[in-house]
Amino acid sequence: METAKLPLHIGIILDGNRRFAKRLMKQPWYGHRWGAKKVKELLNWLKEYGIRYATLYSLSLENLKKRPKKELNHILKLFEKEFSKILNPKHEVHKYGVRIRIIGRTYLLPKKLQKIFKEVEKATRNYKNYFLNFAIAYGGKQEITDAVKKIVRKALNGKVKVRDIKEKFVEEHLYTNGQPPVDLIIRTGGENRVSNFLLWQGAYAEFFFVKKMWPEFEKEDFVRILKEYSQRERRFGK
Repeated sequence: METAKLPLHIGIILDGNRRFAKRLMKQPWYGHRWGAKKVKELLNWLKEYGIRYATLYSLSLENLKKRPKKELNHILKLFEKEFSKILNPKHEVHKYGVRIRIIGRTYLLPKKLQKIFKEVEKATRNYKNYFLNFAIAYGGKQEITDAVKKIVRKALNGKVKVRDIKEKFVEEHLYTNGQPPVDLIIRTGGENRVSNFLLWQGAYAEFFFVKKMWPEFEKEDFVRILKEYSQRERRFGK
């Protein structure tokens, strides 16, 4: 594959953890644990193919509100465990120079988890080799709404004029400010919808829907998608 034809920014909807566990007659949180291990593998794949930006849909706002309490508690505890590991200087993100950003309405999460997220972002803020976003307590419509609120506040305070509000200005107020648009969105789990993920950033993204559940998604699947992506002609509305 030609490097020039590979995506710069990939978005992945990590779907199917619960159903994978159910298929194996296990409790849902086993699926989430296996899914977390797969994210570690993904980091190596991104590095191998030189894909510098990735955004992973890890927990939607709808999940936060509607998942059974016991399962949600397990997910949040898993986040605590896995993100705390990043604070270890020997973790892969420090070796590879990966800047971590947690995007979403994280203020809705437990205080302890918010603190860990802030520490992780601080510990990796100077890295510039790779950029990995975790969309947690996230919703695309809500992200755009939050951006609008920031802009309105600036307008009311006289810091910006209406004529200055253009697309680029709006992008600067999104959670992914400073990062390129998403070129490719992959969804595992067999569902063929975007589910409120990166509605602005993925406006011209190429989509791939995979039947495999996230824990069973393998490198060969990832490489196959990259190859097909490199063969597509991207028109950007032309």
